Formats: sequence, structure tokens, C-alpha cells
Amino acid sequence: MQKSPRIAVIGAGLGGAAAASLLQKAGFNVHLYEQAPVFSRLGAGIHLGPNVMKVMRQIGIEDALNATGSHPDFWYSRDWKSGEEIARIPLGDYALSHYGSSYLTVHRGDFHALMIDTIPDDVLSFNKRLAKVEDKGDVVHLHFADGTMEEADIVIGADGINSKIRDTLLGAELPKYTGYVGHRAVFPVAGVKGFTHDLCTKWWSDDRHMMVYFVTGSKDEIYYVTGVPEATWDMSKSWVPSSRDEMLAAFDGWHRGVQSLIEASENVTKWPLLERDPLPLWSRGRLVLLGDACHPMKPHMAQGAAMAIEDAAMLTRCFQEVGPADYATAFALYEANRAERAGKVQLVSHNNTWLRNNENPDWCFGYDVFSVPLVNPVNAKRA
Repeated sequence: MQKSPRIAVIGAGLGGAAAASLLQKAGFNVHLYEQAPVFSRLGAGIHLGPNVMKVMRQIGIEDALNATGSHPDFWYSRDWKSGEEIARIPLGDYALSHYGSSYLTVHRGDFHALMIDTIPDDVLSFNKRLAKVEDKGDVVHLHFADGTMEEADIVIGADGINSKIRDTLLGAELPKYTGYVGHRAVFPVAGVKGFTHDLCTKWWSDDRHMMVYFVTGSKDEIYYVTGVPEATWDMSKSWVPSSRDEMLAAFDGWHRGVQSLIEASENVTKWPLLERDPLPLWSRGRLVLLGDACHPMKPHMAQGAAMAIEDAAMLTRCFQEVGPADYATAFALYEANRAERAGKVQLVSHNNTWLRNNENPDWCFGYDVFSVPLVNPVNAKRA
């Protein structure tokens, strides 16, 4: 009996965890390697649209997420100064009936924990920082910083924007700084005075914005993330501390709703908004990329993690379609069925126009990675 190919997933972020969970559930021989020493509740808020929740249904955590997160009735867009409603996109019950699954906002760490819990202990190894990867043709050698070496037949690079697997395929190159930073803060809503916030609002001006939403079903924690122009960034730093004073300066003159959040901020961090141009290839030999390793984007559609999770589901589907032994065909099928969509989301995210007006988001939220007809690689398009 032929041994099933050994699939290694590098990086246990949201995309890597989704890949390992889905592949394991589908009966594949998979192992997940994560550089962090232990799991921790990292990050702040995240949107999970119906397109993601359909994958969570397959993974088995849809109900738990629905119980954990906040379910906004609408995505509101508001004017920075007057607070006037610019647009209102229906979510809530509409998402459930129209798309077949819910739209929710949740703490990223709570979401991540639920996904990690679906992965058996013997499938996940912590403290495994990848130092070097060698595709030998008939096998891949994974060299880790702790001095160990593992072998795999297929390697999935889910190792983020500074992916070692991407560097191996295309050469080391820093991502592009976009000229914008994002401030992030999550804190108890009890500290917010003088304004009652909708469950999900994006405040817009011509050159900056603030996205605000609740991250718990009990509505006791609120989160904001900004997009603010800043000319330069020290690329040796992944983030730096910010402050209430910096936020007050960046949003001077803005509506009382925005000021109420800044005044309640306890700890604010500042992150560079980074991206890459669409890559010329997503795989070579036995190595393949997904998520931020492949198509990092600005967070302005709240779909970056969603694209990684969709990638994981589509890659699993392609392995099921052709078998992992024929990895070259599976990789070609995967790229053919993901490059156009990921490229479109990258572009819309870059332009920061998503849901500023009363547009129809069906093309994004209505996507079902498990039922969309597969495109033949010969006929594939890119955005």
C-alpha cells in the first residue's frame, strides 16, 4: 500500500490553522509547524463574513463562533466630521438569509483559539522556526532554528508576509510600505463616554479612516483600527507603541463618536500597512504558498484573513480533486481558482473604497469556496 504524501504546513496563523484542520479532517497526512513557543491570544478584532463562516462550518466551529462574536445588523459608513450616514450595508439576519451564513466580528485571539482546538496535539508542533527549506526533488528538507530537520513531500507556506517559503521561491525581498499606518486598540466599552456606537461603523475622511466594532457577543469590548498617512516606516519594526495623544492629533476635529473612543483608549499600538504586488507564481516543485505569504494586502476590506482561509479550503479541495501525489496538477488547479479573486480583493483593499457607498457586496460575501465551479488552469484569469 502506497504511503500517503506527508504535507507540512509552515505557520499556524489563521490560514495555516485552517489548512491543517481541513486537510486533517479530509484524511490527509498533515503536520503544522509554528515558530511561537505556545499559543497566545494575539491580535484584536477581526471580521468573519459569510464566505469565511461557510469554511468554519466545515471545520466545525461555526456555532461556537456565532455564540462568541458580535453580529452587526449593518456595516455603517459615516462622515468624519458630521457623523452623517454615507452608506448602510445590510448584515445580520439579511446575511443569514441571503448568503446562507452569518456575518460577525470577534476577537482574533478567540477565533484563532477555536480553530487551533480542532487540530490534534500530534499534528501541531510549536517552537519550530523555519531556518531553511530545501526541495530535493523527491523530498523536501525543513531545517528549523532549534537544529532539527524534518522531511515532507509537500510544503505549504502559510508563514505570513515575511514568508521563508516565498523567499525560497522568489528570492528575499521586503514587502512594500504603503505610506499608511494602522492604529489598533481594544478596550472595555464601559470606558466610552458621551456616545453610543453602532455595532460596526467605518468613519471616513478624504485621507484617513477609523473602523470600529464590538468583538464579543456580550458587547463589552470594542475595537478600532485606523488608516492614517505616515511618510516613512522603519522596516525593522513590525509595530511600535502609539498613544492617546498621537491619536488625538491624527483625528483632530473629528466627530464626537471618534473622540469618545480615543479618550477611552488604554493601550494603542501602531502598525505599518504593507503589501506586495501580485506574485508571478504561487508554487514551484513541492512548495506552495497561501494567505499573506502569497498575496498580502491592506486590511481595508477586512478580507485578508478570509483570503488565507479560502486559500486553505481551495487547496484542500484541489488535493481531494486530483490527489496529493499529483501535487503539480493540484497546485496549478489551486492557483487557477484563487489568483483572480485574491488579486481583486488585493486591489479593492489597496484602493480603500470598500462599502464606502451603498454597493452590492455579493461577489465577496456570497462566495462559497466549496461549491464554486472549478476553473481549468488553461482558462484561468488573473485580476
